[in-house]
Amino acid sequence: MRGFTLIEVMVVVAIIAILALIALPSYHSKIIRDQVIEGATLVDIVKKPVAASWQSSQSFPPDNAAAGLPVAEKIVSTHVSSVALEDGAIHITYGNKVSSAINGKILTLRPAIVEDTPIVPVSWVCGHASAPEQMSAKGQNRTNVPLEYLPFNCRATK
Repeated sequence: MRGFTLIEVMVVVAIIAILALIALPSYHSKIIRDQVIEGATLVDIVKKPVAASWQSSQSFPPDNAAAGLPVAEKIVSTHVSSVALEDGAIHITYGNKVSSAINGKILTLRPAIVEDTPIVPVSWVCGHASAPEQMSAKGQNRTNVPLEYLPFNCRATK
């Protein structure tokens, strides 16, 4: 009867440990990126009044109150501590039960419009991404979430 020697078993355990150590950082980044994505879903309640304002008056609300929304600190979730509207741009501040790597960091979604054609629906530009061709993004981008934690559609495009 032939079995494995202790050395062979230890080599296999060492290889598994090395592979686990290599995979761990990317798994950690994925967890944080998922928190960013989950927090960004909260902005759906803010997008509607901003788009409606553009459709009706070709302007964007300057703040939460002008859009008929609660104050920024009242729009919260497990991973978001506030959602502020500033001249059409939506600023998500991460907090509460979020990773310390993005706690206090901001992700901005800016409305992109066709200036002379208000009938075209508002599109949303996430973070450092650029506006679609023939559209211009409005509002200030205050995104300071580290690049490796941003979803791919929020990164700068070339």
